[in-house]
Amino acid sequence: MKLDSVSQYVKYVSLKAENIYNYERFPLNLPVIRNFEKLRFHPNVTFIVGENGMGKSTLLEGVAVALGFNPEGGSLNFNFSNYDSHSNLHEYLRIARGPFRSEDSFFFRAESYYNVATHIEELDSEPQGGSKIVDSFGGKPLHQLSHGESFFAAFMNRFYGNGLYILDEPEAALSPLRQMSMLARIHELVNEGSQFIISTHSPIIMGYPNAKIIELTADGMKETTLEETNHYQIMKQFFEDKGRLFHHLFNEG
Repeated sequence: MKLDSVSQYVKYVSLKAENIYNYERFPLNLPVIRNFEKLRFHPNVTFIVGENGMGKSTLLEGVAVALGFNPEGGSLNFNFSNYDSHSNLHEYLRIARGPFRSEDSFFFRAESYYNVATHIEELDSEPQGGSKIVDSFGGKPLHQLSHGESFFAAFMNRFYGNGLYILDEPEAALSPLRQMSMLARIHELVNEGSQFIISTHSPIIMGYPNAKIIELTADGMKETTLEETNHYQIMKQFFEDKGRLFHHLFNEG
Protein backbone atom coordinates (compact mmCIF):
# COMPACT_ATOMS: atom_id res chain seq x y z
CA MET A 1 0.00 0.00 0.00
CA LYS A 2 1.29 3.46 -0.89
CA LEU A 3 2.60 5.72 1.83
CA ASP A 4 0.81 9.00 2.51
CA SER A 5 1.72 12.23 4.28
CA VAL A 6 1.10 10.58 7.64
CA SER A 7 2.97 7.32 7.09
CA GLN A 8 5.94 8.50 4.99
CA TYR A 9 9.36 7.73 6.47
CA VAL A 10 11.03 11.11 5.91
CA LYS A 11 8.89 14.24 5.94
CA TYR A 12 11.29 17.13 5.39
CA VAL A 13 14.81 18.44 5.83
CA SER A 14 15.62 21.88 7.21
CA LEU A 15 18.84 23.79 7.83
CA LYS A 16 20.35 24.34 11.26
CA ALA A 17 21.02 27.95 10.33
CA GLU A 18 21.73 28.83 13.93
CA ASN A 19 24.89 26.69 13.73
CA ILE A 20 26.25 28.39 10.61
CA TYR A 21 28.56 31.37 11.04
CA ASN A 22 30.32 31.34 7.68
CA TYR A 23 28.79 30.59 4.29
CA GLU A 24 32.06 31.10 2.40
CA ARG A 25 33.34 27.50 2.47
CA PHE A 26 32.10 24.39 0.70
CA PRO A 27 29.44 23.04 0.99
CA LEU A 28 27.79 25.98 2.74
CA ASN A 29 28.68 28.27 -0.18
CA LEU A 30 26.45 26.33 -2.58
CA PRO A 31 23.46 28.39 -3.78
CA VAL A 32 21.01 25.77 -2.52
CA ILE A 33 22.43 26.10 1.01
CA ARG A 34 22.80 29.88 1.00
CA ASN A 35 19.13 30.15 0.02
CA PHE A 36 17.89 27.00 1.72
CA GLU A 37 14.18 26.54 2.26
CA LYS A 38 12.57 23.69 4.13
CA LEU A 39 12.54 20.80 1.68
CA ARG A 40 9.36 18.76 2.06
CA PHE A 41 9.48 15.30 0.53
CA HIS A 42 6.68 13.59 -1.35
CA PRO A 43 5.41 10.45 0.42
CA ASN A 44 6.29 8.38 -2.64
CA VAL A 45 8.83 9.97 -5.02
CA THR A 46 10.80 13.22 -4.83
CA PHE A 47 13.23 14.26 -7.56
CA ILE A 48 16.15 16.64 -7.02
CA VAL A 49 17.20 18.07 -10.39
CA GLY A 50 19.36 20.87 -11.77
CA GLU A 51 22.53 21.66 -13.69
CA ASN A 52 25.96 20.38 -12.73
CA GLY A 53 27.45 22.26 -9.81
CA MET A 54 24.15 23.20 -8.21
CA GLY A 55 24.69 20.78 -5.32
CA LYS A 56 22.29 17.92 -6.07
CA SER A 57 24.63 15.11 -5.08
CA THR A 58 26.01 17.06 -2.12
CA LEU A 59 22.51 17.70 -0.80
CA LEU A 60 21.45 14.09 -1.34
CA GLU A 61 24.62 12.84 0.34
CA GLY A 62 24.02 15.15 3.30
CA VAL A 63 20.46 13.87 3.73
CA ALA A 64 21.63 10.25 3.45
CA VAL A 65 24.46 10.62 5.96
CA ALA A 66 22.16 12.49 8.36
CA LEU A 67 19.83 9.47 8.15
CA GLY A 68 22.69 7.12 9.05
CA PHE A 69 23.81 5.83 5.65
CA ASN A 70 27.43 5.26 4.69
CA PRO A 71 28.60 8.21 2.50
CA GLU A 72 29.67 5.88 -0.32
CA GLY A 73 26.33 4.07 -0.38
CA GLY A 74 24.80 0.77 0.57
CA SER A 75 22.36 -0.21 3.28
CA LEU A 76 22.34 1.22 6.79
CA ASN A 77 24.52 -1.71 7.85
CA PHE A 78 27.36 -0.80 5.48
CA ASN A 79 30.30 0.89 7.17
CA PHE A 80 33.38 1.33 4.99
CA SER A 81 35.37 4.06 3.29
CA ASN A 82 37.69 3.86 0.29
CA TYR A 83 38.18 7.60 0.04
CA ASP A 84 36.89 10.01 2.65
CA SER A 85 35.69 12.77 0.34
CA HIS A 86 32.18 13.48 1.57
CA SER A 87 31.26 16.91 2.90
CA ASN A 88 30.11 17.76 6.41
CA LEU A 89 26.76 19.11 5.21
CA HIS A 90 24.91 16.50 7.29
CA GLU A 91 26.06 18.32 10.43
CA TYR A 92 23.90 21.29 9.41
CA LEU A 93 20.78 19.39 8.36
CA ARG A 94 17.77 18.62 10.55
CA ILE A 95 15.75 15.61 9.40
CA ALA A 96 12.07 15.29 10.28
CA ARG A 97 11.09 11.64 10.28
CA GLY A 98 7.61 10.17 10.16
CA PRO A 99 6.16 7.95 12.90
CA PHE A 100 7.15 4.72 11.15
CA ARG A 101 10.49 3.18 10.23
CA SER A 102 11.16 1.52 6.90
CA GLU A 103 11.80 -2.22 6.83
CA ASP A 104 14.39 -1.84 4.06
CA SER A 105 16.79 0.94 3.06
CA PHE A 106 19.50 1.67 0.54
CA PHE A 107 21.60 4.64 -0.56
CA PHE A 108 22.60 4.20 -4.20
CA ARG A 109 25.42 6.36 -5.57
CA ALA A 110 26.35 5.80 -9.20
CA GLU A 111 29.84 7.26 -8.77
CA SER A 112 30.80 4.96 -5.88
CA TYR A 113 28.75 1.85 -6.62
CA TYR A 114 31.95 0.06 -7.69
CA ASN A 115 33.19 0.49 -4.11
CA VAL A 116 29.94 -0.95 -2.75
CA ALA A 117 30.27 -3.97 -5.05
CA THR A 118 33.87 -4.47 -3.90
CA HIS A 119 32.82 -4.27 -0.25
CA ILE A 120 30.12 -6.89 -0.87
CA GLU A 121 32.70 -9.22 -2.41
CA GLU A 122 35.03 -8.70 0.54
CA LEU A 123 32.29 -9.48 3.07
CA ASP A 124 31.19 -12.56 1.12
CA SER A 125 34.77 -13.86 1.02
CA GLU A 126 34.92 -14.03 4.82
CA PRO A 127 33.91 -17.31 6.52
CA GLN A 128 30.39 -16.94 7.78
CA GLY A 129 27.16 -18.84 8.01
CA GLY A 130 24.05 -18.14 6.01
CA SER A 131 23.59 -16.86 2.49
CA LYS A 132 25.94 -14.46 0.74
CA ILE A 133 25.11 -10.78 0.43
CA VAL A 134 25.42 -10.95 -3.35
CA ASP A 135 22.47 -13.38 -3.41
CA SER A 136 20.20 -10.42 -2.64
CA PHE A 137 21.59 -8.67 -5.75
CA GLY A 138 20.66 -11.50 -8.09
CA GLY A 139 23.39 -13.98 -7.19
CA LYS A 140 25.93 -13.06 -9.88
CA PRO A 141 29.24 -11.42 -8.86
CA LEU A 142 28.65 -7.71 -9.44
CA HIS A 143 32.09 -7.12 -10.92
CA GLN A 144 31.42 -9.76 -13.56
CA LEU A 145 28.45 -7.81 -14.85
CA SER A 146 28.58 -4.75 -17.06
CA HIS A 147 28.23 -1.41 -15.30
CA GLY A 148 24.60 -1.10 -16.39
CA GLU A 149 23.75 -4.71 -15.55
CA SER A 150 25.27 -4.29 -12.09
CA PHE A 151 23.19 -1.16 -11.46
CA PHE A 152 20.05 -2.84 -12.73
CA ALA A 153 20.64 -5.93 -10.57
CA ALA A 154 20.43 -3.74 -7.46
CA PHE A 155 17.17 -2.12 -8.55
CA MET A 156 15.51 -5.37 -9.53
CA ASN A 157 16.74 -7.70 -6.80
CA ARG A 158 18.06 -5.83 -3.77
CA PHE A 159 15.11 -3.50 -3.07
CA TYR A 160 12.45 -5.42 -1.12
CA GLY A 161 9.66 -2.89 -0.56
CA ASN A 162 8.48 -1.01 2.54
CA GLY A 163 11.77 0.79 2.05
CA LEU A 164 13.46 4.15 2.05
CA TYR A 165 15.60 4.44 -1.08
CA ILE A 166 17.91 7.37 -1.81
CA LEU A 167 19.27 7.25 -5.36
CA ASP A 168 21.96 9.55 -6.76
CA GLU A 169 21.85 9.60 -10.59
CA PRO A 170 20.59 6.03 -10.93
CA GLU A 171 20.25 6.43 -14.71
CA ALA A 172 24.05 6.39 -15.14
CA ALA A 173 25.02 3.46 -17.41
CA LEU A 174 21.35 2.61 -18.07
CA SER A 175 19.93 2.69 -21.60
CA PRO A 176 16.60 4.49 -22.18
CA LEU A 177 14.87 1.08 -22.23
CA ARG A 178 16.46 0.14 -18.91
CA GLN A 179 15.44 3.49 -17.47
CA MET A 180 11.83 2.77 -18.34
CA SER A 181 12.16 -0.68 -16.77
CA MET A 182 13.52 1.04 -13.70
CA LEU A 183 10.42 3.26 -13.61
CA ALA A 184 8.26 0.15 -13.61
CA ARG A 185 10.26 -1.22 -10.68
CA ILE A 186 9.96 2.08 -8.80
CA HIS A 187 6.21 1.94 -9.31
CA GLU A 188 6.05 -1.59 -7.91
CA LEU A 189 8.02 -0.55 -4.86
CA VAL A 190 5.92 2.58 -4.32
CA ASN A 191 2.83 0.38 -4.27
CA GLU A 192 4.63 -1.77 -1.71
CA GLY A 193 5.03 1.07 0.76
CA SER A 194 8.35 2.58 -0.35
CA GLN A 195 9.60 6.18 -0.45
CA PHE A 196 12.18 7.41 -2.96
CA ILE A 197 14.41 10.49 -2.96
CA ILE A 198 16.21 10.66 -6.31
CA SER A 199 18.76 12.97 -7.90
CA THR A 200 18.68 12.70 -11.68
CA HIS A 201 19.43 14.34 -15.03
CA SER A 202 17.12 12.00 -16.94
CA PRO A 203 13.78 13.38 -18.21
CA ILE A 204 12.65 9.75 -18.51
CA ILE A 205 13.24 9.08 -14.81
CA MET A 206 11.81 12.39 -13.61
CA GLY A 207 8.72 11.71 -15.70
CA TYR A 208 7.35 9.38 -13.02
CA PRO A 209 3.73 10.52 -12.52
CA ASN A 210 2.57 12.45 -9.47
CA ALA A 211 6.09 12.91 -8.13
CA LYS A 212 7.47 16.11 -6.64
CA ILE A 213 10.28 17.75 -8.65
CA ILE A 214 12.60 20.17 -6.85
CA GLU A 215 14.94 22.07 -9.16
CA LEU A 216 18.16 23.57 -7.80
CA THR A 217 19.25 26.81 -9.44
CA ALA A 218 21.70 29.63 -8.77
CA ASP A 219 18.91 31.29 -6.77
CA GLY A 220 18.17 28.29 -4.56
CA MET A 221 15.44 25.70 -4.99
CA LYS A 222 11.97 25.68 -6.43
CA GLU A 223 9.23 23.13 -7.03
CA THR A 224 8.55 22.64 -10.72
CA THR A 225 7.06 20.29 -13.29
CA LEU A 226 8.75 17.99 -15.79
CA GLU A 227 7.84 20.23 -18.72
CA GLU A 228 9.32 23.30 -17.00
CA THR A 229 12.73 21.76 -16.31
CA ASN A 230 15.71 22.72 -18.46
CA HIS A 231 16.36 19.02 -19.05
CA TYR A 232 12.97 18.53 -20.69
CA GLN A 233 13.10 21.81 -22.66
CA ILE A 234 16.52 21.02 -24.14
CA MET A 235 15.59 17.46 -25.09
CA LYS A 236 12.30 18.66 -26.57
CA GLN A 237 14.12 21.23 -28.69
CA PHE A 238 16.67 18.64 -29.78
CA PHE A 239 14.10 16.13 -30.99
CA GLU A 240 11.72 18.67 -32.55
CA ASP A 241 14.28 20.87 -34.31
CA LYS A 242 17.83 19.61 -33.86
CA GLY A 243 18.91 21.33 -37.08
CA ARG A 244 18.17 24.75 -35.64
CA LEU A 245 19.79 23.78 -32.34
CA PHE A 246 22.95 22.64 -34.12
CA HIS A 247 22.95 25.83 -36.21
CA HIS A 248 23.21 27.96 -33.05
CA LEU A 249 25.49 25.48 -31.29
CA PHE A 250 28.03 25.31 -34.09
CA ASN A 251 27.67 28.98 -35.10
CA GLU A 252 26.95 28.09 -38.73
CA GLY A 253 25.82 30.65 -41.27
